[in-house]
Amino acid sequence: MLQVTDIQYIRQEVNIKGCSYADVARRTNKDYRTVKKYADMEEFQPKEKIKKSQPAPVMDPVKDIVDQWLKEDMKKKKKYRRTAKRIWQLLVEKENFKGSDRTVRAYVSKRRKELLEESEEAALPLDSKPGDAQVDFGEAPFKYMGKVMDLPYLVMSFPYSNAAYVQVFESQNQDCFLEGLKRFFHHIGGVPRRIRFDHLAPAVKKILPHGERVLTEGFQQFALHYGFTYEFCNPASGNEKGHVESKVKYFRNNLLLPERTIYNPDDFNQQLWKECEADHQCLHDEKKIEIARLHEEDKQALLCLPAKEYAGIRYETLKADKYGYVQIDAKKYSTSPRYANQEVLVGITYNQVDILADNGEIIVQHERLYGEKTKSMKWQPYLSLMAKSTRFANSWNIITFM
Repeated sequence: MLQVTDIQYIRQEVNIKGCSYADVARRTNKDYRTVKKYADMEEFQPKEKIKKSQPAPVMDPVKDIVDQWLKEDMKKKKKYRRTAKRIWQLLVEKENFKGSDRTVRAYVSKRRKELLEESEEAALPLDSKPGDAQVDFGEAPFKYMGKVMDLPYLVMSFPYSNAAYVQVFESQNQDCFLEGLKRFFHHIGGVPRRIRFDHLAPAVKKILPHGERVLTEGFQQFALHYGFTYEFCNPASGNEKGHVESKVKYFRNNLLLPERTIYNPDDFNQQLWKECEADHQCLHDEKKIEIARLHEEDKQALLCLPAKEYAGIRYETLKADKYGYVQIDAKKYSTSPRYANQEVLVGITYNQVDILADNGEIIVQHERLYGEKTKSMKWQPYLSLMAKSTRFANSWNIITFM
């Protein structure tokens, strides 16, 4: 298994830059098959250069079509892109193209390099490229579960268009953070090429000298799966993600205050999608163009979604106490009598805790606890034992309800 940094480099070079498997294998001193395996794995703009164009009577009528295909392919993994031969075949079939495949190959090879240079050296401010995003958490009071409480909300903003989205969660833990990012990607139908973050604990475990960072394993795997490039602000430099910080305040003041009532978090977040889309009908303050129109340029620049959605589940082997409880983030979840003082496999998502048998079958399923409640008890696995032992049942009643 390669290091995460090696895999990230391979996927960036092949899937974003379009380098060949062989070229990356040579530069990284890795086997060709290894490079291809990790590049294809499903789980898991300075000034534009002006070049003097040469007349090309055969290609000129179809250049715009070929350029559009190449731009579309830049959003996809290398294995899903049209080859130069396939582009020539399509031109012959659909455009009555009379040129040779050699002519098309020469143009495609040259144009791919030019498009890559254009995307890397675009003459736009650092945080104003279409499709670039920023992400941060905010916090606001809500009426939830019969009381007013502060809940976090995750915001993704697009500085180029001024569009933004928000989702409310019950925690800022890694599971909620990655669930929020996944929701943003699948709602807008693509993945930002570059996302800037603050030093969020779900992503950054430790900041080292010279700007180096130790990232959490879960975040690294998530980033590999969706293929985006991540950036982090320098310490004490929140201005480097000023756009999302302003959107955090904007949503709090304009969508979330005074305290809104949440009956069902999923329904509430569905409503927030609609409110965000409605907000995009406003004009951009500086460009005086509808935000929704500018946001279409963001969407055109997004990477394609991977073939498989990120599952968002992590597995831990935990030891149950003498009563069969396992503990996750200071919350206790019942398992089964046979796991008392034994290790048990647990599947954890942002809203669910599954107790699993050795064969992967779910024995008990809990709603994940947040807030003041500290214990979740599912009685079914204990019923047969309780039927055999009145003393056992009484002890459990005392333990559970005291």
